[in-house]
Amino acid sequence: MIKMLKSTLGLFLVLTLITGVVYPLVVTGIARVAMPSQATGSLVMRDGKAVGSALLGQSFSDPGHFWGRPSATGPQPYNGAASTGSNLSPTNPALLEAINARVQALRAADPGNSAAVPVDLVTASGSGLDPHVSPAAALYQVPRIARVRKMDEARVRALVTAHTEGRTFGLLGEPRVNVLKLNLALDAGAG
Repeated sequence: MIKMLKSTLGLFLVLTLITGVVYPLVVTGIARVAMPSQATGSLVMRDGKAVGSALLGQSFSDPGHFWGRPSATGPQPYNGAASTGSNLSPTNPALLEAINARVQALRAADPGNSAAVPVDLVTASGSGLDPHVSPAAALYQVPRIARVRKMDEARVRALVTAHTEGRTFGLLGEPRVNVLKLNLALDAGAG
């Protein structure tokens, strides 16, 4: 019995070292060589400091910045430790109330804009952490940002166009704009 217990404990320790230490270190090492940016979280740097990740949305509420998709995470928006959607069905009155409140907030921030509000500006993504908006959602915000920053709309629109990413491999997904990267370019161009 003791002999079996010793061999079981020994096997447990060996497998723990292999699967819990050696394997993760090897995979991390390979990833850091093959894909250094992705292996470190796809960090976005500014002046040598990490200001966010290209993979996680952030809260921008200043009218002089582009706003991303709403976040349904709790207890605060864009909480990477609590990735979740709202889980509200399309027939749930709470979802309709939230959408109406978001539309009103967008209209209040830009009263002269009578264009239809793109759906991704008023609905959260499945993860609640989506860092992208559609080109339509970014372009919808151009008049507000140009007015607040006292910039030419064509210049702001050109920034959106320059930061529009195409479909992955040319066929997967939809064109999109990374809100953090666009706002950093906006700050650099306006500064």
